[in-house]
Parts: sequence; C-alpha cells; structure tokens
Amino acid sequence: MTLTAMLLIAASAIAHALWNWLGKRQGSTAVFFFTANLMGWLCLLPVLPFAARALPAMLVSAWRLLLVTGFFQALYYASLASAYRDGDLSMVYPIVRSAAVLFVTLANVVLGRAGELGPLAVAGSFLIVFGILLLPHAGFRGITLRGFRSRGVLFALLAAVGTMGYSIVDDQALRILRPALAPMAPTVTTLLYALLEGASTSLWLGGFIVASAARRSRTSGVAAGSGVPPLQAFRIPPGQLRPALLSGIAIFVAYTLVLIAMGFARNVTYIVAFRQMSIPIGVLLGLAVLGEPLNPPKIVGVLAVTAGLVLVAVG
Repeated sequence: MTLTAMLLIAASAIAHALWNWLGKRQGSTAVFFFTANLMGWLCLLPVLPFAARALPAMLVSAWRLLLVTGFFQALYYASLASAYRDGDLSMVYPIVRSAAVLFVTLANVVLGRAGELGPLAVAGSFLIVFGILLLPHAGFRGITLRGFRSRGVLFALLAAVGTMGYSIVDDQALRILRPALAPMAPTVTTLLYALLEGASTSLWLGGFIVASAARRSRTSGVAAGSGVPPLQAFRIPPGQLRPALLSGIAIFVAYTLVLIAMGFARNVTYIVAFRQMSIPIGVLLGLAVLGEPLNPPKIVGVLAVTAGLVLVAVG
C-alpha cells in the first residue's frame, strides 16, 4: 500500500471516528443521524451529471436491494443512537465496528463460503469475541454474560446486525451493477449507488422516527389525532443542527476517501485492515474528550478487537 493510500485511509478513519463522537456528544438521537445521513447523501448529488444515463438502469436492476440496504442502514443508525444514549463511545464504538465484521464472517460461513476463511481470519474472529466480552466490564473479576444486558451493549450489537445486513446487500448489489453498467467507471457506479442507498435510508429512518413518535404519544396517553405531527417529529434542536451537518459531511468524506484510496493500493485487503485504526481513535475521543472511564478490560478489549479485525482482513 502506497503512502498516499495510507494517508487517505488515515483521514477516512479520523472522519469516521469524528462523526460517531459528534453523535455521542450531541445526545445521540435518531433525528440527529437522520439529518446527518440526509446531508451525507446530498453531498453525493454532484455525481448525477456523470451517471444520469445509468440511473434508470440502476433503479430497474437494484431497486429491491436498495430498499433492503436502506432498511439495514436505518436500523444501524437508530440502534447506534440508542446505544450511545446508554453506553460510552469507548465501549459502543469498538463493539459495533468489530461485531459487524464478526457477523459478516459468520454469515459467509452460513452461506457456504467457509473455505474463503484462512487460519488468520479464524484466529482474528476469536480475538474479536474475546475483546467484545471484555469491553462492557469494569474489572476482570466481574466478567459475566450479565454485562451484556445493558441497553448500550444490546443496541450496539443490533447496530452491528444492521452493518452486517447492508454490507452483504451492498456487496451483492455492486457485483451485479458494476458489470451491468459498464463502461461507466466502477467508482462512479459505487457513488451513484451510495447516493440512492442514502435516499432509501432516509425513507426508512424517517418511518422509524414517525412510528416512534406515534408510539410515545400512545404511551403518554395523548388522544388519537392530537399527538406529535409527523414533521414535528423531525425537529432538531438548533444547537445540534450544525454538528449533524458536520457529521453528514464526515460520513461522505470517510466513504469517498476509501474509494479514492483503492486506486492507490494493489491489495484492497490492506485498506480494510488499515481502516481499523478508527477504533483506537474513537476510543481516545471518548476517553480524552468525553471523560469516559478507562479500565484494564477496556484496554485489553480494544487491543484484542483491533488486532482481530486486522487478522480477519488479511486472513
């Protein structure tokens, strides 16, 4: 991997950790991530002039996959918001990032692709499990499965399920679309797909927000027809609007930089491995900026999941 690719991936990792930090710092709501996602895919609109002719073909070929991946993306954002409301960034972030890769690996085994896993990937998977088991605990003596009953951990794992879902769907969709839309450049195809995926995510996440607002109205005993208006459910406090927009830009930047870096690396596997530096960056933001507690299990857990992810990537 060239120095240029390393710098691009480092910048991408920083951007990814930053938008998660912003989400945690701002109280972490689904509306915050809805606004960030909206800003993220709006940043991709400049790709339309280069891919307008391919848009109808992409919609015909992949509209079902776009709906499915949008659902999983929305599940990811909604679960991430709940996880950050109840758990530390330095715990939730490494769990979501590592458990998602573990779930994708397990899904590949279920789908009959176990032969693609080398011994390093298997060892890395065990390291990830070991690290996740340590992360929610304050000390080594109190490590039990009860530590996973907290909302922060459960929603972090659900967010990882969302990541697994859209990762598998996106891989399948792009395998279909890149040859189908040739000779359009693969990067342009990917960016157009990301734009449509973002729009689909906004629709699903918007539905989640409206449904949640309606449920809260029923729970609080508000009379039918007098609850929160649908548009009111999307209201974001003025102080959170700018951080949400910045998060959206960071989401766009993190994704785009990875695509660019792929053009400077002979082996994409090393890009995947190097991206895992976002985990220690996110953890450091939680510890140093948010003042979250540091304990031995968290140190060992972060090191274990980071090393495990690298092994899975190269193995």
